[in-house]
Amino acid sequence: MISSLSLLCSCSSMITTRFKWRATAFQKSPNLETTLKVLQWDSLCDSVASFSGTSFGRQATKAELWRFDQSYQQSLRLLEETNAAVEMHKHGGCVMDFTSIDLALVKSAIQHAHRGFPLDGVEAIALAAMLHLSDSLQVTLKEAIKEDSDWLQRFMPVAEMIMDMPVSHPLIKFIQKLVDEDGSVKDSASPALKRSREQVRLLERKLYQLMESLISKEMKETSSVEVSNTDGRWCIKSGTDIKKSFDGLLLSSGSGTGSLVEPLSAVPLNDELQQARASISKAEADVLLQITHKMQTDIEDIENLFNAIIQLDVINARATYSISFGGTYPDLILSSEEQAKWKLFLPKAYHPLLLQQHRQKLHNAMKDVSEATAEIRRRRQQVGIATQREEETYARLSSLETQVATLKQSSPVPVDIYVAQKTRVLVITGPNTGGKTILLKTVGLAAMMAKSGLFVLSSEPVRMPWFDYVFADIGDEQSLSQSLSTFSGHLKQTSDILSNSSSRSLVLLDEVGAGTNPLEGAALGMSLLECFAESGALLTMATTHHGELKTLKYSNDAFDNACMEFDEANLKPTYRVLWGIPGRSNAINIAERLGLPNVVVENARDLHGTASAEINQVIEDMENLKQKVDEHIHEARNHLRLGRELYRKLVISEGRIREHGSSLKYRKIQEISEAGKVARSILHKRVRQRRASPTSNLAAASKPENENERMLASFTSGQSTTRTEKDTAAVMLNDKQQPSGKIVMSGDTVHVSKFNKKATVLKVDPSKQEILVQLGNIKMKLTLADILI
Repeated sequence: MISSLSLLCSCSSMITTRFKWRATAFQKSPNLETTLKVLQWDSLCDSVASFSGTSFGRQATKAELWRFDQSYQQSLRLLEETNAAVEMHKHGGCVMDFTSIDLALVKSAIQHAHRGFPLDGVEAIALAAMLHLSDSLQVTLKEAIKEDSDWLQRFMPVAEMIMDMPVSHPLIKFIQKLVDEDGSVKDSASPALKRSREQVRLLERKLYQLMESLISKEMKETSSVEVSNTDGRWCIKSGTDIKKSFDGLLLSSGSGTGSLVEPLSAVPLNDELQQARASISKAEADVLLQITHKMQTDIEDIENLFNAIIQLDVINARATYSISFGGTYPDLILSSEEQAKWKLFLPKAYHPLLLQQHRQKLHNAMKDVSEATAEIRRRRQQVGIATQREEETYARLSSLETQVATLKQSSPVPVDIYVAQKTRVLVITGPNTGGKTILLKTVGLAAMMAKSGLFVLSSEPVRMPWFDYVFADIGDEQSLSQSLSTFSGHLKQTSDILSNSSSRSLVLLDEVGAGTNPLEGAALGMSLLECFAESGALLTMATTHHGELKTLKYSNDAFDNACMEFDEANLKPTYRVLWGIPGRSNAINIAERLGLPNVVVENARDLHGTASAEINQVIEDMENLKQKVDEHIHEARNHLRLGRELYRKLVISEGRIREHGSSLKYRKIQEISEAGKVARSILHKRVRQRRASPTSNLAAASKPENENERMLASFTSGQSTTRTEKDTAAVMLNDKQQPSGKIVMSGDTVHVSKFNKKATVLKVDPSKQEILVQLGNIKMKLTLADILI
């Protein structure tokens, strides 16, 4: 019993173990806890867990997301599970929805079964619901695979988990036979239970009749008398302390509150009623104990199913979150591929928490608009509403609609993140509130999401390395804690990151070298970044305002620059990232645009130096060139897309032309073949006729006797006119006309009987038994009967 009981709480122990790992990991590396805090990982975990259908699923989802000791293969497995659940959502018929089951009641039922106690009715129904849902999920999965076997591969490995779930159909039928859907035991579950319930109903009718008769007598004295049920016993409650016309047991009384009396005539019936109800409770317990015994035979399978449901709920939560926020399946890479162009490729990546906050604000604003609209409708249906109140409501509605429109236009701006394969350290510059810190957090959260089996909120395709850990030193006003780190604190955290990071880690440093003398800070920042580039993390991303750090790219190939674009015309950041370009200082130009006196601006430019101004001008030219190059690349990609589309259409057209030509050729071959068959049939027939009757009328034999012969004649005249004119034509004369049976051929000289003259044969038409002759200067058609050879 003890070993079985230990299996029961496998889910709880799993959660406890994960939280123990979390505490151990934080003790080992305090910077990891700081990283999770500044990246607001707990808020993201809460958001994902909210998509779970059960309370146990929410707990398990948070516990799993707080694990960071997954291996590369485990991360791939988690992503495959999430992708399988996404495919099941796309299919539509295999969606895993666990909101209809109460796993807390199922867990209580398992505990009662282990101890040998009777289940509660609602626990039995919850268990049956879990079994039935599992069975339905297996059936719908089998039907989907039966329709299209490709779905099996798409649903793996979740399909395997579902098909391996042990479902006891006899237990489902047994519970449904004994317990109603509301958790009450059925009368038919036990003869003893049925008799006890009938006895209770009979006793309650007798008590009701007795109380009615007693009350009817009391109603003559007072009207404040009623039947009351106290602790299962029928009594009479009187509102005043008046003398009763019946004897009874006074159960309670009070000054001005009346009294509660159990009539003596009702005492035996109440005692019987209590005994009958006790019999019902015992009979119900006996029935529910039968379910307990039935469960005990399958308790291990039930526990395995319980844990499988929780795990599927966790997977479904990850998938639903990924679908809801438009995530992309990341291509997770373990080792760097030298031939690959990008180490980190995240097009149009979103910060998940910013996107969530914006959606929540938009949802609340639209809800307010809906409520305001409903309020206006209600007021229109009422009469006498003041005009001023109506105007206030309309003004509020207009304000809310404007707020909704503003929120729709001010959605979070995605960033394109492209880090080259050879880059080990990326230096990011740009103005304050320009998006540098958001960029760092977006990359950090994307790395942790991919490792934990979540899709990355980015456009396709997503390519990124598998990082063993993410370390961040981000201490600014954008963190939730609002704690501003000192220079010493930054330095200690950076030192801790340097000692704990590995060659597969991601390091995020915000404002490296800040908080001290600019020259010393720049020197220290350069030294730290060079250390990370030589023997530190797989990828280090650092933001800075020190111009000296921008120059590292030109002396070390492991470095690269990026800057946040700033719109000088509107004096606000665009949140676009310009890759490969160091940021330039905009302070003096901004001051000039904001109306600072020219004397101050020019003096500042002189103090800043001509060299710095020239560098800024070069950077500005590079930005303009980069922008033009991007425009040309966009245009080239558009032309390439159009060219590919045209080429695709051309290939399709070429295929259709070839198919049409092949079809025509095939039809012609078929026609020729059919004509050949007809010709052979006619020739064979004429040969047989000739052999059977050598002296038969040639003209009669030459005449087409059926449709096949007419087809042959038509085909011969249509396809071979020229050849017929050139070839020698021959006609065998009718034996009655020419006893000799000679053949008339082109060029022969024949005697025309009706003109008693000779003529030259020009052409012979065997099908019509006609010949064309030259009689002097006249050409005429004659029949074979008109001539003699």
